[in-house]
Amino acid sequence: MGGQNDDVSATSGINFPLIESVDKHKTNKFSFVCATIASMSSVLLGYDIGVMSGAAIYIQEDFKISDVKVEILVGIISLYATIGATAAGRTSDLFGRRYTMGLSGGFFFVGAILMGFAPNYGLLMAGRFVAGIGIGYSSLIASVYTTEVSPASFRGCLSSFPEVFLNFGILLGYISNYAFSKLPIQLGWRFMLGIGLVPSVFLAALVILVMPESPRWLVMQGRLGEAKQVLIRTSDSIEESLQRLDDIKTSVGIPASCEDDVVEIPKQISHGSGVWKEFLHPTPAVRHILIAAVGVHFFQEASGTNAVVLYSPRIFEKAGISSSDQKLLATVAVGVVKTAFILVATILFDRVGRRPLILMSLGGMIVSLITLGVGLTIIERSKEEGTWLVGLCVSMVLMDVAFFSMGIGPMSYVSSELFPLKLRAQGMSMGMVVNNVTSGIVSMTFLSLYRAITIGGAFFLYAAIAMVGWVFFYVTFPETRGHNLEHVERLFGNLLWKFSVKKNDTLDDDENSENA
Repeated sequence: MGGQNDDVSATSGINFPLIESVDKHKTNKFSFVCATIASMSSVLLGYDIGVMSGAAIYIQEDFKISDVKVEILVGIISLYATIGATAAGRTSDLFGRRYTMGLSGGFFFVGAILMGFAPNYGLLMAGRFVAGIGIGYSSLIASVYTTEVSPASFRGCLSSFPEVFLNFGILLGYISNYAFSKLPIQLGWRFMLGIGLVPSVFLAALVILVMPESPRWLVMQGRLGEAKQVLIRTSDSIEESLQRLDDIKTSVGIPASCEDDVVEIPKQISHGSGVWKEFLHPTPAVRHILIAAVGVHFFQEASGTNAVVLYSPRIFEKAGISSSDQKLLATVAVGVVKTAFILVATILFDRVGRRPLILMSLGGMIVSLITLGVGLTIIERSKEEGTWLVGLCVSMVLMDVAFFSMGIGPMSYVSSELFPLKLRAQGMSMGMVVNNVTSGIVSMTFLSLYRAITIGGAFFLYAAIAMVGWVFFYVTFPETRGHNLEHVERLFGNLLWKFSVKKNDTLDDDENSENA
C-alpha cells in the first residue's frame, strides 16, 4: 500500500500496519457522541479561566485586596487542580473513567456554590480549592476517555475535543463577565462564579444517561463481553472493533484467541498498581514517552498562554484601552478566536499530523509574543498610545491564542495517546500535575513579573521559552497520526529518532530508485 502509509512509516522509521485515513471512513456517530460528552467536562476548567479574568477585577474592588492576593486567587486553582489530577489517575483505574467524570462534576458543583456565596476572601479561596480538585479530575479524565473510545481513523480529531470545549468554556466565561458587569459589584462577580454550577449538573446528567464505560478500562477489569459491545458501537467497522479488542487484550496479557465474556485479571493490572515501578525504572520507550508527554504539558503552559488569557483585560489596559466595556469586549474576541481556531485543529490533526501542527503553533506564538512585547515596550517607554499600537497589541494577542489553539493547546489532551494502556491514566496524571503546577506558577507570577522586568520583557521571556519548546519538539517528538493506539509505543525508544529517520529515508529512497 502506497501513499499515506509509506509516508507515516518513513516518518517513524518503523514499518507496521496503519489504519486508513479518515477520508476513507464514515464518521462513527456514537464515538463522536461519547467524545463530546466526555469533553464537556473541560468546559468547567475553561469557564473558570475565562470568568476569573473579569471577575477578579470586581472581587478586588469589593474585598479591597492587593494585587498579590489577586494573583493568588486567580492562579491557585491550578495548584489545587494538581491534587485532583494526582488522585484522578488512580481513581479512574480503580473505579472507571465514567465514575471519575461524574465525580469531577460533583466537586465543581460544590465549589461553584461556595464561590458564589463567599462572604470574604477566605471562604472564596475554600471554594476555589474544591472547584480546583474537580477541575484536576476533569482535565485528566476527559483526555484519557476520549483517546480510549476513539477509532484510530480520527482519534486526533476526537482527542482534541476537550480543548474545543475548554475554549468554549473560556468564551462562556468572557460572555458571563460582560453580561453581569452591569450588576452591583457585590452581586456581579457572585453571579459570574456561581452560575458555573449549571454545566456541572448538565455534565453529570449526560454521563449517567448516555455515556458507556471506556472499553479499554473494561478489558483491564476482565469484562471482555462489555468491552466488545462498546467497541462495536465506537469503531468504523465490525472488523476494526474485533482487531481493536484483540490488540487491547494482548496489551493487557490476555490471549487474543480468548472468547470468554469475563476473565480474571491480576490486581496490578485491574487496579493500576505497580505502575509507578515502571515509571521509576522505565524501558527506553517509556522513558521517551514520559519526556515527550511531560514536555507537551510543560511548554504548553510555560509559553505564557495563561498570562494572555487570564490577564487579557490588564494587557489591553496597558496597550491603551481604558474603557471597561471595551476591555471586556476585546477579551470576548480572544475567546471567539480561541474557539474558532481549535475547530481548525480538530480537522487538521488527522490530516496534517500532530508534529507539523505543534511546530507551526509554537513558531506562530514566538512571532506574536515577540511582536506583542515590542508593541507594549514602545507604549510603556514613549507613553505613546496611537491607534496603530493598540491595534498591533490586540492583534498580536489574538494571533497568539490562534496559533496556540491550532497545535500545542489541544496536544496536551491528545498526548494521552502516547502512553501504553496500563500506564495511560497515571501517566496522564503525571503530565497534568506538571501542566497545573506550571500553569499556577505562570498565573500567580505574571503581575509581579511584569513589574520586575516590564510587561514587554515578560512576553519576551515567554517567547524565549517557546523557542526552546520548538527545538525540543523538533528533536524528540515523532508523528503518531494514523497508528492504532496499541502500536503508538513502538514509535518511541530513541530520543534522537529524528536523525535516525533521515538515514532511513535515504535508504528507502535508494531502494525505491533501484526498484524503479
